[in-house]
Amino acid sequence: MYVTVRDRPAAKTGGAAGRVATTVLLLGVVSLLTDVSSEMVAAVLPLYLTAQAGLGYLGYGLVDGAYQGVSALVRMVGGYAGDRSDRAKWIAVIGYGVSALSRIALLPAHGLAAITAVITADRLGKGLRTAPRDALIAAASPPHALGRAFGVHRMLDTIGAALGPLVAFLLLAAIPQGYNAVFVVSFAVAAVGLAVLVLLVPDRRTNRGTRVRLGDVLREVTGPRLRRPLLACALLGAVTVGDGFLYLVLQQQDRLDLRWFPLMYVGTNVAYLLLALPLGRLADRVGRARVLVAGHVALLAVYLVAAGPVRGPVAIVAVLALLGTFYAATDGVLPALVSRLVATETRTSGIAAAQTVTVVTRFASSVAFGALWSAVGARPGLLAFGMLLASALPVAAVLLRGAGRTSGTPGDDAEHAGTDGDAAAEPTGSR
Repeated sequence: MYVTVRDRPAAKTGGAAGRVATTVLLLGVVSLLTDVSSEMVAAVLPLYLTAQAGLGYLGYGLVDGAYQGVSALVRMVGGYAGDRSDRAKWIAVIGYGVSALSRIALLPAHGLAAITAVITADRLGKGLRTAPRDALIAAASPPHALGRAFGVHRMLDTIGAALGPLVAFLLLAAIPQGYNAVFVVSFAVAAVGLAVLVLLVPDRRTNRGTRVRLGDVLREVTGPRLRRPLLACALLGAVTVGDGFLYLVLQQQDRLDLRWFPLMYVGTNVAYLLLALPLGRLADRVGRARVLVAGHVALLAVYLVAAGPVRGPVAIVAVLALLGTFYAATDGVLPALVSRLVATETRTSGIAAAQTVTVVTRFASSVAFGALWSAVGARPGLLAFGMLLASALPVAAVLLRGAGRTSGTPGDDAEHAGTDGDAAAEPTGSR
């Protein structure tokens, strides 16, 4: 593996990790630690807000939508700042830093308003950092292996997402009602992740030093290359039910002991962990758009199983496994797809645009599903969303047709051909 500040993608060593750039691995470690921190808090949030804070399902839908959607407010800011300054790493540092500070701010926060404000700060940090981080991954990876690179990163990220709820579960088992202990440990882990980013991740240029203007970004993200993929993202995001709702459905249907609730997050993330790299590599071979659509087919199966007549461990395991499959097929595949559809100098903004559309429409989806649950119940609500998703899938497939081919980003292949060593010599026929 090359371990120089130039950060060339590593030569083949036979292992999955050995085939990606050092930057990808380091950013994966940063995300691992950050997800341990964030998921410790997220895993107890649905029950805390509904069982202890006394929110109804519509109220929880608003908070859950804000939790998922507030990052949209700054995603484009983070993307444009990364492209404009050509300092994507330091924009990401600010985002990770804001999220880390929000963990310790939970200690004095009491009441729904204060907790919501702290959660909002955490999500704003996430929105600011995500696109610059993904741009660093794309810049450090050869075009034909983007799915693999994002798969490795998401695999490491998901190890943290699986460990976080488990750590929270163990802390609360050792210290009943010890939420302050969860917050302190969460902050400490986030601080270590921030230190890895600041001290070890190379300050790699993501747009080759090109001066980027706002007009360039606007033309790129509204241009023909992204128009149809962004519409597909909006369509699919609008029929995506949040994890917290799905877990609440399972918990209520089977009357699970509340103390086991955080472990459902672990189950989903274990499935995601096992499948992130294989599905990323599959996306490089058969087409990223195809895998993205297939991931939403798995989400449709989640709705049908959760709303179906089967109860008990079999249904719970099936839902968690299918939900993990959905994330493995979409979370890393989407930025890999979009990064090949925009010019190199506006890559960060292009990724941010796709992520912004997704989180905004998922915000609307959470509010709508919360209202639907309150009006007609969870099972009819899931079946209604399943019908909408089934109708949206063929439309999204048509909109994404032809997207994700390696010819999408002018100049990328030439860039990597000159710096990638052995990796650049591999065929570039992936789609």
